Amino acid sequence: MNKKLIEKSLIDRRSFLKDMGYLGGAGLALFTFPWLNACTGTARKEVAGEKAKLAIIGTGSRGMYHIGNLLKMQNSEIVALCDNFEPHLRQAAALVPGARVFSDYREVLALPEVQGVLIATPLDQHAHITIDSLKAGKHTFCEKAMALRMEDCLAMYNTYLETGKVLYIGQQRLFDPKYIRAMEMVHSGVIGEITDIRAYWFRNNDWRRPLPDPSLERKINWRLYREYSGGLMTELASHQLQVANWAMKMIPESVMGMGDILFWKDGREVYDSVNLIYRYSNGVKLTYESNISNKFNGLEEQILGHKGTLEPEKGKYFLEDAQPAPGIMQLINQIEHSVFDRIAIAGPSWVPETASLNKGEYILPRNTAHDGSSSVGVAGDGSEQLVEAFCNSVITGRPAENLVEEAYYSSILSLLGIQAMDEKTLKIFPEEYKIPYSRFA
Repeated sequence: MNKKLIEKSLIDRRSFLKDMGYLGGAGLALFTFPWLNACTGTARKEVAGEKAKLAIIGTGSRGMYHIGNLLKMQNSEIVALCDNFEPHLRQAAALVPGARVFSDYREVLALPEVQGVLIATPLDQHAHITIDSLKAGKHTFCEKAMALRMEDCLAMYNTYLETGKVLYIGQQRLFDPKYIRAMEMVHSGVIGEITDIRAYWFRNNDWRRPLPDPSLERKINWRLYREYSGGLMTELASHQLQVANWAMKMIPESVMGMGDILFWKDGREVYDSVNLIYRYSNGVKLTYESNISNKFNGLEEQILGHKGTLEPEKGKYFLEDAQPAPGIMQLINQIEHSVFDRIAIAGPSWVPETASLNKGEYILPRNTAHDGSSSVGVAGDGSEQLVEAFCNSVITGRPAENLVEEAYYSSILSLLGIQAMDEKTLKIFPEEYKIPYSRFA
């Protein structure tokens, strides 16, 4: 493709992207991703002047994060706090002095004034508290992943259907403006046909928390033990599996992988290093990696198409038809081509890829701070929009359409990945855990 054609292609695509709406703007996103209807300007007007009366069950780090966001919102009121670890409960109560405090979640569910419950407990407690909450007539928000066992994920889903109450699961990327825009681009064909997905999440810490008393090891460091946690897969991969399925509009049919306790040999039971391959029925593979002993690569989902690549976490996309390389790089490539074309053993079948300085373009406009630094699009990761939407749903009684199904499949797939690593075998998605969902039909 010559330079003029490349420039025209880039201009045409930029114009197309400019015409597409942001969160709460164009109808395209709301039609394609209907859960967003719960946090639009229209939804805000509908609940104006009303407050969702909420109870927070689990006031550790994630619970406190949600409390901080809720206290800034006009549509929420925290009326009860619950935790069976007294220091956490005390910390939360200091932020919400008017809330009643409890150590037993069942007492909270018995309060008639509580309309909605937000659950931010260790994973092993998600299922039974969520089921009890829905059966008690409370609209419910539960952090991801849904549960520690597949049968519990299904039980949560079935209870949601049976009770007719609102259920939200903490998949905040579904409300993150840069991810929404990225998926609009993917589904509109901007990067062409998806041929591969790479996802990874790297950190460098032991995932341990300080103990006030050694007897509290398993209570505080629950993420390190199989009885309470799925480790990297349920804590991190469940987010990225949802993103891959969102892009593909389907679920993988199988998974294989390897997991090890590679570096943090400190008595933990969950893997600190995982590598998996999920395969979709059309042959596309999702390659997933995570470890917590090297943070160089950070986290990202790379969605590869035959026309370009999207990195939604960074908020950037890269078209294959990038601007030509600078003259010196073109010269180097011409030299390489001429050298290798003369070598019989290599021949013309092996040619270095044409070098280019493709720095990509931003999915959303960049925000400039007062100090001159810049960030991509809207601040945050969608967590605030997600909780705001839950509060709106608590007030109206209307669920966020498709949200539970998206979270359900990402939870099941994270647990299936653990099984594949534990059993060192290829695992097929079990038929008994498939639920009706038109987007994945």
